[in-house]
Amino acid sequence: MTGQGFRRAVEADAAAVGAITRAAYAGWVPLIGREPMPMRADPLVAIRAHRVDLLERDGRVLAVLETKVAEDHLWVENLCVAPDCQRRGLGGQLLDRAEALAREAGLPRLRLLTNPAFTGNVAFYRRHGFAIEREEPFLGGMTTWLCKVL
Repeated sequence: MTGQGFRRAVEADAAAVGAITRAAYAGWVPLIGREPMPMRADPLVAIRAHRVDLLERDGRVLAVLETKVAEDHLWVENLCVAPDCQRRGLGGQLLDRAEALAREAGLPRLRLLTNPAFTGNVAFYRRHGFAIEREEPFLGGMTTWLCKVL
């Protein structure tokens, strides 16, 4: 057994990143009538353009954290957990990882966005110290922008 831990994704992980992302967001499609944006992203492009960390246990990828450094914050582009591993604290571990990456980069905050129709996600981020910065229309729905000051 190899235990659980983080590692950086490499190009060979693109299929796993895509599969977990699609599975994690699939339940939201009926709610908003379209695929959420992370489902539309090319995982190989994400791995090449951003930092993608994988949370693994015993060689299995359980969760994905995609981030990029911005001028005054760490942007969380994608945070998702395999459906059969959700509600076990892995999302919180991903946020802890994002905070550690932000601090290492000398950045004072995390930022991300989500669809307010994903009420469970909004509540999750609020429980982890994020505040809503603004909401705005997007593709026939709304987008909620969130920020956490570290």
